[in-house]
Amino acid sequence: MSQPVDSAVSAVRTYVEQHRATFLDDLAEWLRIPSVSARPDHAADVRRSADWLAAALTATGFPTTEIWTTPGAPAVYAEWPSSDPGAPTVLVYGHHDVQPAAREDGWHSEPFEPLVRDNRMYARGAADDKGQVFFHTLGVRAHLATTGRTAPAVHLKLLIEGEEESGSPHFRTLVERHADRLAADVVIVSDTGMWSEDTPTVCTGMRGLAECEIRLHGPDQDIHSGSFGGAVPNPATAVARLVAALHDEHARVAIPGFYDGVVELTDRERELFAELPFDEREWLRAASSHATAGEAGYSTLERVWARPTAEVNGIGGGYQGPGSKTVIPSSAMVKLSFRLVAGQDPDHIEKAVRDWVAGQIPDGVRYEIAFSPATRPCLTPLDHPALRSVARAMGRAFGTPVRFTREGGSGPAADLQDVLGAPVLFLGISVPSDGWHAPDEKVELDLLLKGAEASAHLWDDLAEHWRHVP
Repeated sequence: MSQPVDSAVSAVRTYVEQHRATFLDDLAEWLRIPSVSARPDHAADVRRSADWLAAALTATGFPTTEIWTTPGAPAVYAEWPSSDPGAPTVLVYGHHDVQPAAREDGWHSEPFEPLVRDNRMYARGAADDKGQVFFHTLGVRAHLATTGRTAPAVHLKLLIEGEEESGSPHFRTLVERHADRLAADVVIVSDTGMWSEDTPTVCTGMRGLAECEIRLHGPDQDIHSGSFGGAVPNPATAVARLVAALHDEHARVAIPGFYDGVVELTDRERELFAELPFDEREWLRAASSHATAGEAGYSTLERVWARPTAEVNGIGGGYQGPGSKTVIPSSAMVKLSFRLVAGQDPDHIEKAVRDWVAGQIPDGVRYEIAFSPATRPCLTPLDHPALRSVARAMGRAFGTPVRFTREGGSGPAADLQDVLGAPVLFLGISVPSDGWHAPDEKVELDLLLKGAEASAHLWDDLAEHWRHVP
């Protein structure tokens, strides 16, 4: 049921509506810059995107706006101190780079020429993530205009990176180098979404990620299976047995020590997940799958949001062509990924996996195992005062209490939590139909403006309910 609209909510909404047209025109101008970080031929465009945002933040009123270079694409940093020295410090994270896009990929309009149709804006980056970064500029202006302040109620910082769509290869180093400047009491990530247009939600955590590739070697070359089969170890058989041993009969990861430290779901969190309007058949259609599966004792949402996993991402070995070739292959390989939840340490997971693999490899088979840089999980407890502020701000904007979710994927926000020691919260308004990374990416304009309203309400709420304690 909708809640009564108080005067502050009405004032913010009026300001946002009055400035809607200019805000959308400015956003469209930014979206026209094809800041594709994965394409070297767009490096100048990514820099131009950073310059554009820095200028826009200066025009918004941020007294400090800087472009931070990296060995790759630049990030944008901005800072606006509060006049209240005891106010909490908030760091907003997002990214200004986008995925590649071309008309021939299936777009119905030019991906870098924003088109408004049916109260939606179609363009690459409209939802992921320029639209969700940019609503904070309208939000902070609404916050100031409706409170009569000349500076935000919190010490407000922004860090908008330029390589998120390329895996953030230089992000952690950037954060470590500028840790003093980035110091904050809480991090707000606006690079996420909600359950649906009708069910506004706040995300409370993301899983981490560890990945490895294992290569097994048997004979020095492919050999005849009739002459030697059954008498020498087969690396393809060894890799199949390795994969088969990865889970037990309950679909739990069978690696000793894998679950060490896992923060279990609370009864309240399980209740909140169960309250969401989850349609498993619709979810399976979105997953292009025909049945659910996973760790026994947990629902589908619990499995993808709050449980650690081990997945086979690729496996191969031996002859792959048409017909038969009766050989014992000289080598085989498997790629594994492990989604991690709060309480799991990627370094511990790497050691556990290495020890487990060593015990699975038969005599006569050599192997190598290589891990990619890991991403740590992040989770904010439901009773954290900053999370309560985000939920109230979203609730005021949408006129209804919000619900809570988690994200099953992983992202660089965990680096901010790890380096800065600050909790990470999520304020996003995108919905699943926005089509991130896909043709015809769009953002719902009404939701985008709700994001600006939520941003406007958040700074006052944090200042009122969460005083900074040195």
